[in-house]
Amino acid sequence: MTDQTTLPHYLRGRFAPVPEERSAADLTVRGSLPPDLDGRYLRNGPNPLPGEDKGHWFTGPGMLHGIRLRGGRAEWYRNRWVRTRELEGHPFVREDSTVDLAATPANTHVIRHADTVLALCEVGLPYWVSESLETVGPYDFNGRLTTAMTAHPKEDPVTGELHLFGTGFAPPYLTYHRVTAEGVLLDSRPIDVPGPTMMHDFAITEHHIVWMDLPVVFEATLAGRGGMPYRWDENYGARLGVMSRTPGSTDVRWYDVDPCYVFHVGNAYEDAQGRIVLDAVRYDHDGFQHAWSDIGGPTGPSGLAAVPEPGHSQAPAVLHRWTLDPATGRVTESELDDRAAEFPTHNETLTGRPNRYLYTVSGDGIAKHDLTHLTSDTHETPGSRYAGEAVFVPAADGTSEDEGWLLSLISNDDGEAGELLVLNAAELSIQAVVELPYPVPAGFHGSWLPELA
Repeated sequence: MTDQTTLPHYLRGRFAPVPEERSAADLTVRGSLPPDLDGRYLRNGPNPLPGEDKGHWFTGPGMLHGIRLRGGRAEWYRNRWVRTRELEGHPFVREDSTVDLAATPANTHVIRHADTVLALCEVGLPYWVSESLETVGPYDFNGRLTTAMTAHPKEDPVTGELHLFGTGFAPPYLTYHRVTAEGVLLDSRPIDVPGPTMMHDFAITEHHIVWMDLPVVFEATLAGRGGMPYRWDENYGARLGVMSRTPGSTDVRWYDVDPCYVFHVGNAYEDAQGRIVLDAVRYDHDGFQHAWSDIGGPTGPSGLAAVPEPGHSQAPAVLHRWTLDPATGRVTESELDDRAAEFPTHNETLTGRPNRYLYTVSGDGIAKHDLTHLTSDTHETPGSRYAGEAVFVPAADGTSEDEGWLLSLISNDDGEAGELLVLNAAELSIQAVVELPYPVPAGFHGSWLPELA
């Protein structure tokens, strides 16, 4: 038996990969599952093969975890590796130095658009998977997608369009793509940025795209050494860009900001004065260095949202707001909450529009942030239980923004079986807990897929 204490942090405790694919039916439910929850909760995350060490938490092959809910019951749980070309042993960089965009871990997110479920990872193509988690194959929108695809596309709740981007290690470093509500990639535009920044996320508003060109960049000399080939480059600069969503537009108005990094956006919108408001989780240099070096270690509930180390009062990542004023060309910055935060989510019927609430994973559980009153509350998950990203599911007949439920997978540092936590989002109270028969490693992002009519 392997001595757990000799393993890297990202291979033990709540990060420990599970050794095999499993299925279970008729799961035990404590409490009462709302009848509205008719569908599947899917979550993605890295899960190295037995005996494998990729050198960083971010780089393990993707594994999907799924729970089917219907009629107040939890009908099944199953986990499946995304069977990518990388999992089959194919290299990302071929012998002729060309890149195989299908040889990626597909380990970061899972979404459904135009009735197609896609497992995502920002360095390559998405992978089409079935709603029962079986891999169909790489997906390139009928040959129209020739770049990588972000793990954080944004679907406009009004138009149904999917907005996304791809980054590259060589020019063009950034390419914007627009997909119709029916799933047709109609529009691809290179966007001018000075280098291969690690742009993990972005934002949309009703009329604009918001870019984040920040000082964490690809470093070729680090590639092939294991881990992640990126570093903080103080000379790169930090800026936010606003681009019109008008078809064909590539002009970006850039706003210089204090040096920082953002993994994840909460939301963005245009206020009554026509300013662009962007809410996201912000790392300063020291916070990023702390989180980046410890991402495989015990850095909080997710491996990103670190709690302060002993002797450090500053959380390495907090909710932050930038307000960009096109009339003056100025940007203002402010901290929204001083608690450690990561994986911000919101009611996605308001993506790109003003929202009052954000939900984050914090050091002591799941936090609900009231952005109007600048207050927050927390549902605690004490002891060895750690909450994953909280996905908001609106109530079918809801009339308020926070009327619905939060779904979060619970991982355990002590090796106990996982749970699906269902919270009443308005009250942060427990609605139900689905007991899973197996441990579930800490992971990244997921989605609620309601049953299709």
